[in-house]
Amino acid sequence: MKRLWAPWRMEYIVRSQKSDEGCIFCDKPRENNDEKNLIVYRSELCFVMLNKYPYNNGHLMIVPYVHESELSKISDEIALEIHRVINKSLTALKNTIKPHGINIGINLGRTAGAGIDDHIHYHIVPRWNGDTNFMPVIAETKVLSEALKKTWEKLSVEFQKLK
Repeated sequence: MKRLWAPWRMEYIVRSQKSDEGCIFCDKPRENNDEKNLIVYRSELCFVMLNKYPYNNGHLMIVPYVHESELSKISDEIALEIHRVINKSLTALKNTIKPHGINIGINLGRTAGAGIDDHIHYHIVPRWNGDTNFMPVIAETKVLSEALKKTWEKLSVEFQKLK
């Protein structure tokens, strides 16, 4: 049997089993180390960060600064700002990595797929024709064509242009 290694996944597996680590969506923006924390854009009420364990290159998360698990408890002001930042994110992605399509979604609760279920966040996943292949099905491995740091550099520059 041949093996395909994706050692970076182990960090995710180990971290997802710990419950006392706090909230990365609260902690990371406070560190003011956006490159290390993959934060590509900050607005007054929310921020955009690359998913460290992406489904595809350019997989973004839009996160309000307020720690809330229920969508109905997010203020209208925050909800509107999130929508504005989603639109800005779409423009940044289209101008840099040029996806053929984009999925936008939110997973409410662990059963719905939320890896972090106590802090609401939206996912933006760029898609390309033919980006789905046998690897995730057969090997449970996703092949990404660009390093996170390189994608962070491209998107950070583009978001600065869009301010």
